[in-house]
Amino acid sequence: MDILELIQANILTPIVLFFILGIIAARIKSDLKMPDAISEFLPIYLLAAIGLHGGLEMRNTGFSDMLIPMLVAIGLSLVFTLNHYQILRRLGKFNIFDSYALASTYGAVGAVTFSVGLSFLKNQGIESEGYLAAILAVLEPVSFILAIFLTNMAVSKQIQSKKQSLPEGMLGNNEKEVVEQNKTNLSKVLHESITGKAIVILLGGIVIGYLIGDKGFDSISIVFDELFTGAIAIFLLEMGIIAGQRLDDIKKVGLFLVAFSILLPTFNGIIGVLVATTLGLSLGGAVMFGLLMASASFIAAPAVLRHAIPQAKPSLYITSALGITFPYNIIILLPIMFTVSSVLHNLEAPINLFNYLGINLI
Repeated sequence: MDILELIQANILTPIVLFFILGIIAARIKSDLKMPDAISEFLPIYLLAAIGLHGGLEMRNTGFSDMLIPMLVAIGLSLVFTLNHYQILRRLGKFNIFDSYALASTYGAVGAVTFSVGLSFLKNQGIESEGYLAAILAVLEPVSFILAIFLTNMAVSKQIQSKKQSLPEGMLGNNEKEVVEQNKTNLSKVLHESITGKAIVILLGGIVIGYLIGDKGFDSISIVFDELFTGAIAIFLLEMGIIAGQRLDDIKKVGLFLVAFSILLPTFNGIIGVLVATTLGLSLGGAVMFGLLMASASFIAAPAVLRHAIPQAKPSLYITSALGITFPYNIIILLPIMFTVSSVLHNLEAPINLFNYLGINLI
């Protein structure tokens, strides 16, 4: 099956169709709306299910198998975040605040996207390393902390430079307020990232899954296994409604950001698949690792960035992540990464990868 056929087949899956239904409902101004209780429950359920499966996998495989992939993922996340900033600041001409906010949004990971990826692999009859859920939990705060730290440094440097150029006591109240605000931002981000409900339920699920093992999980598998795909479909309906409501905002973010929201995830995702394959992850594991690198945060990002970088425009990082990158990732990029991973895992030896790319090492 080639990429176009895989994309077409992916579009016709229940999850993607429910997402499209949500977009259509929003565009025709339907009164369809998810009850608040359901909206609050579904993300917690999905994260708990992911965490439980991750914990089970960690118990079965051990910590040693996940250590190197986790360290590599953290390193890539940091490198990608810095790369995003340079592109946005130098080529996109965004200000410091918007550049770092967008850079961290695309350096972070999306738990919802991760859930869709698991369902996509299930439809293909492919499994992935469950410990990737633990990497998901670790990656959540990394990019935000880096971006906020660098933002604080940049702002403090600007204010210090301005302070030195002015007579003593001439620093304005606004600048003083920014200095004090930025001193506390990093600790707030760290606290919110670690104690936020997403991380707590995900890490908690991993611990519980590790403790109960396969035997303990059997008693709750009907809830956290068999109902998983259906829960994602309903949640994607709500995501489609929200994305549909933000389609008009895409015109406001500009052509550059639209291109950034598509090209950067593609680049990051393909690099993730290549690196994961080199590390020895399975076909499905490489896809999910690539998805971690390609996804953008549109749930945690607004919660963190509205306090951490209040000067940044939420319309930019929310619209680009949810309105552009998320639909692109689940509809188009997932099949592309699956195809790339399939090709790489069908190669007989690493040297053949270079031959496949037309590179002669001899």
